[in-house]
Amino acid sequence: MSAVPDPILFEAVSTPRSSFSPAGYRVLVGLLCAAAALPAILFTLMGAWPVLGFLGAEVPLVLFLVSRQARGAERVREALVLTPAGLTVTRTDHRGRSHAMRLDPYWARLEQDAAGRLVLVQRGRRISIGQHLGEGDRTRYATAIEDALRRYRRPIFDNPQLR
Repeated sequence: MSAVPDPILFEAVSTPRSSFSPAGYRVLVGLLCAAAALPAILFTLMGAWPVLGFLGAEVPLVLFLVSRQARGAERVREALVLTPAGLTVTRTDHRGRSHAMRLDPYWARLEQDAAGRLVLVQRGRRISIGQHLGEGDRTRYATAIEDALRRYRRPIFDNPQLR
């Protein structure tokens, strides 16, 4: 006997926007190098050349920290999956750890709290979703989720004998 997975009725994945594109990263490198080169030239002209080793040390450190933050942000995601078995919200943090929460889609309701965040509510349980979406994306996300839950609660039965 094989276990057939439930069909996916709705799936939405949200990820935060990337802080830098490759072109933006190159601009940052250029600006940091220029910011380190200007004082280096001034101190060299004043005869304080031993300071040069310290002036460029912060550039690799800043670039390392920015690239580390970007790698961590690539792993962050939130997946919302609706199947006949349930509504699952799976979050993955910047370290790659996942945490899944399951709700009964028949009883789940989508609300917006006072701060404008989307919240799935089911019998006292509250799960905030779409945290890294902008205002326009958040309204489209909410509409799509509400439509999927509405279709789940009111299925269309197609009985060929009644045609």
